[in-house]
Amino acid sequence: MQITRSSLDTQHGSGDWFTGDVFIDTIAAPAGTSTFGAAAVHFTPGARTAWHTHPHGQTIFVTEGVGLCQREGGPVEVIRPGDRVFFEPGENHWHGAAPNRFMVHIAMQQNDESGSPVTWGRRVTDDEYAAGSTDGS
Repeated sequence: MQITRSSLDTQHGSGDWFTGDVFIDTIAAPAGTSTFGAAAVHFTPGARTAWHTHPHGQTIFVTEGVGLCQREGGPVEVIRPGDRVFFEPGENHWHGAAPNRFMVHIAMQQNDESGSPVTWGRRVTDDEYAAGSTDGS
């Protein structure tokens, strides 16, 4: 058993990967033979990821607020606390907060053989995001 005390600083999400202010708290990092990683991702209203894929898929679990997510070619979906979303391996997608609500989710994924958990694409446009805008009700 290993207990890690809360000693890691919250990281600000890179402007290359996110639109708006996003903050990341590491929960689990790949170590030894494990390729599993997890983080609590805090999105401010309107903040979102860029389009991206994961080599082994990704599960997000919403813990607070109201969010939006979309897979390429699909509708924008509203997600709320307790909702779990699985994105298939290689499925191009994005996720983030509703326009007027914060959203926190736990993101879980595995690294590929090169040690990468994600391949980032282009930013989600304001028009793409607006297609799913909600008042968070």
